[in-house]
Amino acid sequence: MVLTHVHDLDDAAAASAVVFASRYVQDPLPRYELGEKSISKEAAYQIIHDELLLDSSPRLNLASFVTTWMEPECDKLILEGINKNYADMDEYPVTTELQNRCVNIIARLFHAPVDASEKAVGVGTVGSSEAIMLAGLAFKRRWQNRRKAAGKPCDRPNIVTGANVQVCWEKFARYFEVELKEVKLREGCYVMDPDEAVRMVDENTICVAAILGSTLTGEFEDVKRLNDLLAAKNKRTGWDTPIHVDAASGGFIAPFLYPELEWDFRLPLVKSINVSGHKYGLVYAGVGWVIWRNKEELPEDLIFHINYLGADQPTFTLNFSKGSSQIIAQYYQLLRLGFEGYRNVMENCMESAQTLREGLERMGRFTIISKEQGVPLVAFTFKSKDETSLAFKLSSELRRFGWIVPAYTMPADLEHMAVLRVVVREDFGRPLAERFLSHVRMALEELDHLAKGGPVPRMRVTIELGPPARGSGEEASARVVKREAVVPVHRSVSLAGGKTKGVC
Repeated sequence: MVLTHVHDLDDAAAASAVVFASRYVQDPLPRYELGEKSISKEAAYQIIHDELLLDSSPRLNLASFVTTWMEPECDKLILEGINKNYADMDEYPVTTELQNRCVNIIARLFHAPVDASEKAVGVGTVGSSEAIMLAGLAFKRRWQNRRKAAGKPCDRPNIVTGANVQVCWEKFARYFEVELKEVKLREGCYVMDPDEAVRMVDENTICVAAILGSTLTGEFEDVKRLNDLLAAKNKRTGWDTPIHVDAASGGFIAPFLYPELEWDFRLPLVKSINVSGHKYGLVYAGVGWVIWRNKEELPEDLIFHINYLGADQPTFTLNFSKGSSQIIAQYYQLLRLGFEGYRNVMENCMESAQTLREGLERMGRFTIISKEQGVPLVAFTFKSKDETSLAFKLSSELRRFGWIVPAYTMPADLEHMAVLRVVVREDFGRPLAERFLSHVRMALEELDHLAKGGPVPRMRVTIELGPPARGSGEEASARVVKREAVVPVHRSVSLAGGKTKGVC
């Protein structure tokens, strides 16, 4: 005989058994003060999960250069290393070794002058912003040391850059009291002019910063010409002004797509390079790298040595504690993909960018201002000056389809230009590119109708449900079998008393 025992649940247990039947979905959330009581882990998860549903989809965020997809095997490694503090080098020596391997692989990719038995000089950072801060500090300290040794004042350092630099350069200048001398952009030239940059160099210039992959247009600056012009000026003046290359976006593109392009340590005045592992290094947000040409370029007095974690550990970072997962993920990608894999990914990205470029050009409304050589992105403006403000409206309209496409004005002297930019990442293939183009056309049609004061066309979509897709459990698959534009018709309806009222 089978006996069935029924256990009574008290109110609290019953409420927590089903999250959506609990009081937590109705009670006000403690947003800015700590709640008095605990809640169940299921309720806490569901509440936060549901709020996060209102975020945009990272895969559809075409504003960002940052990686939004990695292989499940790497996701697993990230979770396995998430509780390791990278700062504890003595406790986690293998993780430290993985960072050293990454530094050496990247340094050799950038043609650092190190032989097979020599270790490269570099460090992992939380991104290119920290990497640029560290490189800038090294340049400033070396310049100060030279000036002091020569008995000259060292209180007015400056950096020469283009006006297209990312905001982290402005942060460095402001935080560390360095004057930022910017080369203005001009119509048709949206990167730093190397001739003008060298003219702005003086004895207080700690370095000239060149950008391999402008944030605004993706274009590579001419580092080779900059090196040659600066070398000639150094020879004339007796100065020793060096170059830093901000390769945050282009550092993991140029070696694979443009191996003959000279932009890195093959040029003698390039003393340090930063690159973002979390951009085209194909790692989730939180990792960057800075590589120095040799140990002489990194002043020893900037390196701290600590031993309270168990052994002598040299450290040169702005922060201390940080997770190990992104370092591990970077090594996974370098090991997994190799040169061939990275080249294939970058070629695919460029093909998707070309699909976008050609599709936008066929619409006849846009001027493409990005170059075909550079970062895989498409930056474009409306052809008609009368339509400049439409860039921001188009950006807003595309959000209705889920796409995040930035619209922005260019820097000083080009503020009249409003630009839209689509960044192509690894997970943005041809199918998404074609769908995006169709949404751009639809958004333009709606904006045109609004501009004419007419009704906005609506889309009638016929969807056919099929059997469950493979691996989808009980969910039915769906496909669009018919899509047509429907323009609302204005009708007059007779009311009592013979009056009429317009109805759409």
